[in-house]
Amino acid sequence: MLLHTIYLVAIVAEAMSGAIMGMRRGMDLFGICVIGTITALGGGSVRDVLLGNYPLGWIAHPEYLLFTVGAAIVTAMVARSLHHLRKVFLLVDGLGLVAFSVIGCDIARANGMAPAIVVLAGMITGVFGGLLRDVLCNQIPLVLQRELYATVALFTGALYVGLLWCGVDAAAASLGAIGAGLTFRLLALRFNWKLPRFNTAGIRGFE
Repeated sequence: MLLHTIYLVAIVAEAMSGAIMGMRRGMDLFGICVIGTITALGGGSVRDVLLGNYPLGWIAHPEYLLFTVGAAIVTAMVARSLHHLRKVFLLVDGLGLVAFSVIGCDIARANGMAPAIVVLAGMITGVFGGLLRDVLCNQIPLVLQRELYATVALFTGALYVGLLWCGVDAAAASLGAIGAGLTFRLLALRFNWKLPRFNTAGIRGFE
């Protein structure tokens, strides 16, 4: 129940972030709703397609579309005041990332996947919505740059699977992985932790 509540909060927050991106790109209301919905539900859809898990989550639960479309519309109406909530957005986005990761792992486990695929399914659920959003908005996806985003999702999923393997109760494992993953994400933001970045300077054929 707690995980489901976190999931609903997360898809609303992700839909709002997608709507803001759509507005910055000059999209109309329909475009804003599409980008918001893809940001919130895209990761789970990609995961379900790869795992052959049908029907897709938002088809089985069409009320999710109401949440995401409603969040996008509200965002369009109050966007000018949302900059005051930036820190709240970062917190909820981090919470959504780790919650999506654990939920994705759970679904992959229910489909009998190997542990490595379970962790990857969690990562896909957590990051692919934002990746699709950035591609549709014609910019380099955040997850492919230096932000510790996919890394946090992989860490959360691996910790969750590891705790289950050690015999920890599923509810306790979920809370433990979410708490540790969220702490990791917030510390990365606070101290500006980044992965190494490489350039092509001095490499033959790339001058």
